[in-house]
Amino acid sequence: MIDVLDEVTLSAKPEPWVVSADEGPAYWFLNTLCTVKATTESTGGSFSVVHHVAPRGFATPYHLHHNEDEAFYVLDGEYTFICNGKKHVLGRGGYIFLPRGIPHGVRVDGSATATTLILASPGTEFVGMMEQMSEPATERVLPFHKEVDMERLTMLCKRYGIDILGPLPDVQRDWSR
Repeated sequence: MIDVLDEVTLSAKPEPWVVSADEGPAYWFLNTLCTVKATTESTGGSFSVVHHVAPRGFATPYHLHHNEDEAFYVLDGEYTFICNGKKHVLGRGGYIFLPRGIPHGVRVDGSATATTLILASPGTEFVGMMEQMSEPATERVLPFHKEVDMERLTMLCKRYGIDILGPLPDVQRDWSR
């Protein structure tokens, strides 16, 4: 695993950071569109924010972050979060905090595209892995579907302190209600 935080000056006083709706580097990542709105560097080492648009049926592998917390705020659509073996279904306005060290994964179960804001703290590992696994988006639209190179994803995740545990488990009970 690389120590990506060494590259960030955590004691630097951050400056105000403004990004409009159509600004920020955009990437096609695992058949989704990710736009980076804030980086660990722009927030003085605190967090990163990614605007994430996912097609119906999108699912992450079940995984575990060793060094980062994640939070998701659902802007549109319906997401199912599996966290530590429990299922949580969230729609517009829903929020979930996923602390480091707890296995989790995300799936879009609704009938349409879904959008969320992902906050990762401190954010260098998720964003670093995402940038290396993705390709720059030539348009701010969902990419054409293609097979995910799981071997490469697993290798990059390991490098950035994330363990791929396998596919999302089939959890029936909804703990969010």
